[in-house]
Amino acid sequence: MRRPWFHGWWIVVAGAAIQFIMSALMLQSFGFYAAALVKEFGWSRGTVGAAFSFARVEGPMGPPQGWMVVRYGSRLILQVGIVILAGGFLLFALIDSLWQFFVFYIVMSIGATLGGFPTITIATVSWFDRFRSTALGISAVGFALGGITASSVVAYAIIEFGWRETSLASGILMLALGLPLTFLFHDRPEDIGQHVDGISPAEREAYRHAQPARTFSTDVDYTLREALHTRAFWMISLGHGSALLVVTAVQVHLVLHLTNSLGYSDGAARWILTSMIAMQAIGQVAGGALGDWFSKRLIVIVCMGMHVAGLMLIAWAGGNLLAVVGFSVLHGLAWGTRGPMMQAIRADYFGRTHFGAISGWSTAITTIGPILGPVIAGFLYDWTGSYRLGFTVVALMAAAGSIFFVLSTRPAPPKRAIAEVAGG
Repeated sequence: MRRPWFHGWWIVVAGAAIQFIMSALMLQSFGFYAAALVKEFGWSRGTVGAAFSFARVEGPMGPPQGWMVVRYGSRLILQVGIVILAGGFLLFALIDSLWQFFVFYIVMSIGATLGGFPTITIATVSWFDRFRSTALGISAVGFALGGITASSVVAYAIIEFGWRETSLASGILMLALGLPLTFLFHDRPEDIGQHVDGISPAEREAYRHAQPARTFSTDVDYTLREALHTRAFWMISLGHGSALLVVTAVQVHLVLHLTNSLGYSDGAARWILTSMIAMQAIGQVAGGALGDWFSKRLIVIVCMGMHVAGLMLIAWAGGNLLAVVGFSVLHGLAWGTRGPMMQAIRADYFGRTHFGAISGWSTAITTIGPILGPVIAGFLYDWTGSYRLGFTVVALMAAAGSIFFVLSTRPAPPKRAIAEVAGG
């Protein structure tokens, strides 16, 4: 008999589409909104960076969000988040003071967190094992492709029609396009009569023995308490936060650095950003496939070095086009390749049963990076009049943070599992 279509791939496609919409309209459009707000209101770069960091709600929301997804299901949480984000866009279009910028952007961030990557990842992890990195990589491609759209269509709309009008239209699009996609989500394959990876447990076990080179999840699903007692949990979380120092500093300040510091036109800055995001998309697909065959930890360590090298190039480029292109390639590939590995390696180490709670608490630690990165780069710019020192400091902090991944080896089975084996 012909094997039925595995619904997990529909969840991957729906997750990619939602991340595409959210990335294009908000997450990777912030730099263009920031440039427009600085121009209209005269706010400093440090202030704009602080707003971005202050609105990083993933940290405090991580633990309760993991619980909510398990308790109420990914579909409902995605729907609530999309509605909140759409309302945030409508409020954002009305900004006329700094406090409104802070508050309304926080509302948008809450919606993007509930209706985006964290919830989609928890749902996706529950459906895959041997193709987990590939699934997460394909899902995350939506984020990268949304960035390409942000650097062209959304940036054009902000310039031609105004940032208020663009924000208003984005809220409407978020509802119209995002909500229908949520109905494809189911929390576990068992809920609709399917199995992880679309194969029976017996077939899965046979495959594991036939393909020992492939990387698989642990045979023991850790509880949250057990995961918190491992070195790997803390090392992965701190290392992930170190990587996001670079990612968020670039998200907030790259366009301002290219146009104001290096003298590139708005059009040239869009093309540079587009090339970086194209490299990110390539890294997500290729990196996801690599992660299913080779050590995710070693791949991530290499990516951290690429992050650092890329940021140092853009910090000291001085307008040199070759250095700027080198940054785009290194940072884009590192970002795309490393991104899917972060959640995949957690699931490989700790299993899928309690992944939502483990991932949520890990996010509370990881958020340190997104908070610090934009603030450090922004305030050091305000102090020195250049991004050189700020980008260098962020790069050096990320380099030091790569040590966390060196130490994040697979944990030994929890004592409970060892006792069960001994007693059985």
